[in-house]
Amino acid sequence: MTIWVDRIFDRHRTASGFFVLHAPPAGNDVCCARVFVPDLQDVLIQNVDDLGDAVMVTARTTGKEAGCPSCGAVSARVHSRYRRVLDGLAAGGRPVSISLVVRRFFCRETACSQRIFAEQVAGLTTRYARRTTALRELLTSVAIALAGRAGARLTSVAGVATGRSSLLRMLRSLPDPEVGEIRLLGVDDFAKRRGNSYATVLIDLESRRPVDILDGRTSAHLALWLKAHPGIEVICRDRSGGYADGAREGAPDAIQCADRWHLWSNLGDALEKTVRAHRARLDETTEADQDPPFQGDTEPPAERPKTLDSGGNERSFVERTRTRYTRIQQLRARGASLNSISRDLGLAFRTVQRFANAASADELLAPVLHRAGKLDRFKPYLIDRWNEGCTNAVQLHQELAARGWTGSIRTVQGYLRPLRGHTTAAVPPSLPPSPRRITGWMMSHPDRLDANARIRLKEVLVRCPELDIAAGFVRGFATMMTNREGHLLDEWIATVTATDSLPHLANFASGLRRDLAAVTAGLTLPHSSGPVEGTVNKIKFLKRQMFGRANLDLLRIRVLHHR
Repeated sequence: MTIWVDRIFDRHRTASGFFVLHAPPAGNDVCCARVFVPDLQDVLIQNVDDLGDAVMVTARTTGKEAGCPSCGAVSARVHSRYRRVLDGLAAGGRPVSISLVVRRFFCRETACSQRIFAEQVAGLTTRYARRTTALRELLTSVAIALAGRAGARLTSVAGVATGRSSLLRMLRSLPDPEVGEIRLLGVDDFAKRRGNSYATVLIDLESRRPVDILDGRTSAHLALWLKAHPGIEVICRDRSGGYADGAREGAPDAIQCADRWHLWSNLGDALEKTVRAHRARLDETTEADQDPPFQGDTEPPAERPKTLDSGGNERSFVERTRTRYTRIQQLRARGASLNSISRDLGLAFRTVQRFANAASADELLAPVLHRAGKLDRFKPYLIDRWNEGCTNAVQLHQELAARGWTGSIRTVQGYLRPLRGHTTAAVPPSLPPSPRRITGWMMSHPDRLDANARIRLKEVLVRCPELDIAAGFVRGFATMMTNREGHLLDEWIATVTATDSLPHLANFASGLRRDLAAVTAGLTLPHSSGPVEGTVNKIKFLKRQMFGRANLDLLRIRVLHHR
């Protein structure tokens, strides 16, 4: 039953069994129907039918004149009336239909091509629309946030059933937001299909909103867009040569600013390669550190990972890797290309490339031979229990499970197998930290490291003087970047490139010299591509939400309108 503000309507049951609430005379106060259906503020409600699972509102317009949509002339000469049905916002979780009587008017301008036109109610109707303006705005917002299928599921629960195709049509009908004047522009790429095709996202760094998405990431795409939008003063970008050329061609007067996040990330990659190259130095232990793993009359034979060569004979993984590395380096020294080496040795191109770019065979072996395992932190406990006389693998597995072990009993049995036949065993020396862990320690502020990390990092730097020198270079670059001391970059580059023992860092420094102006600006100006990286992450989320099935045009609309 519908209740009006001043009084309750008289009601009667129709022949079909529904209640019909009759409208009050003109001039009565606004009814509660307008509270639940705010679209009806400027029309006269005649009755409201409660249909059980839906609501039907019958209304008519009250204006005496209307404006022509073509010429704008106001006319009061009525041609005819007709009824149009619109879907409105749901009320109480039930769909609402509005049966609205509107009028057609004659246009009083004889020169106007629109001889007859229908009146529109502001905020309620638009030409050819079958939904109210408020409902269309709601569905468009849902489509921007959830796209097709997910949006259709949500609207059906909310009492406004619509199809996924309708939501996608609403998206594609949206106009592009106005770009306006841009002073600070951020540029970065993202993958449409990783390793296959890419696009470029452009961000207004002052408003932190995306302004456009380009299909491609070449210099021509960026230059063409920049020429169409003059007035840009600063362009923040990564160290891509294509974007550098496009910015130089499209906006020659703009300052190019290399993003600090990309600089720091590139430095981290070079540092990790440096740590891997010196991993063998970290594995060296002194005689005091070399405790015999077994204490008894005999020791078990050493086990090494085995593989089969082309003749079917067993060969250790280490031997195979070193032989392959030597062979590839010899072929490269003779001038053979990576493709020819790949064909001659029957290896994948990426494998040959990895062996050719490695500084030594130890750099290739380190990630495999020193891989951390789930059982590492439980090994001291297993050795202690073995020395106490407990050699039952089932019992030890149960004890480890009580301490948080989630692995299988076969892993425990495999570790205990070499201990069989020995009464006591020493705790094995702990493996050095992984190259990535060491890199993280070296690139972290000392005040943010805990006591254990500081001690272990100090041990690493003492054991390997080259890494100690690299850590000093990293601290110097971090100081430049934090204090905006770009004027010190030339001196830093000269010092690093002069250090022969750190080729990976030297290559990084040489790359900075090729883009010196942009890198100096990045280490001096306060601008960065933080909003751009955030938008790229949002784009990845939207791509996953659409399961990779959407075209770039739909993704572009969602990115430009997403909030």
